[in-house]
Amino acid sequence: MARYKEAVCRLCRREGIKLYLKGDRCYSEKCAFARKGYPPGIHGQGRQKISEYGMQLREKQKARRVYGVLENQFRKYFKEADRRRGVTGETLLQLLESRLDNTVFRMGLARSRSEARQLVRHGHFLVNGRKVNIPSYLNRPGDEVSVKEKSRNLPLFKEIAEWGSAQGTMEWLEVDHEKMSGRIVRLPLREELDIPIVEHLIVELYSR
Repeated sequence: MARYKEAVCRLCRREGIKLYLKGDRCYSEKCAFARKGYPPGIHGQGRQKISEYGMQLREKQKARRVYGVLENQFRKYFKEADRRRGVTGETLLQLLESRLDNTVFRMGLARSRSEARQLVRHGHFLVNGRKVNIPSYLNRPGDEVSVKEKSRNLPLFKEIAEWGSAQGTMEWLEVDHEKMSGRIVRLPLREELDIPIVEHLIVELYSR
């Protein structure tokens, strides 16, 4: 599958905001956005005018990059959100939050979404007791996500468990860091999501 393999810090600089794509590094002095907060390229420091379409496009790109999905995947999520009842923008974010790789990250079972995506692909997680190695698998309220018993003794997961126990738990999740497992209680509300995205601009973009 196609995947962005260049320096992800360039993505934060391009969007003009921290997207927290590299876990702990984003909170340290090594963060490239903290040192160079302007867009990459030779014209990055110049004054730039942005059109209404440009603002809508940037919000869509920002959402794609936060959740690590490709253009066609994102368009499918939007079509599904538009088909369902409710506010399209909020439903879109709920679908993205329901991805298995994002759920693993939100539960503190991985330190970044990219790390969660890799660990899921390697088959380290169970959903309702069955192995699932598809990062885009959509969880539902009531689903239980856990680290495989054989994987819990790996040094990596011991580090992650220590890191995760120091993080806060989202209100729509129940997490047991000692057992390296959690349960989706319900879908998140918009005000509970800490992502810097103006979703109605994405809806306007696809409604053109």
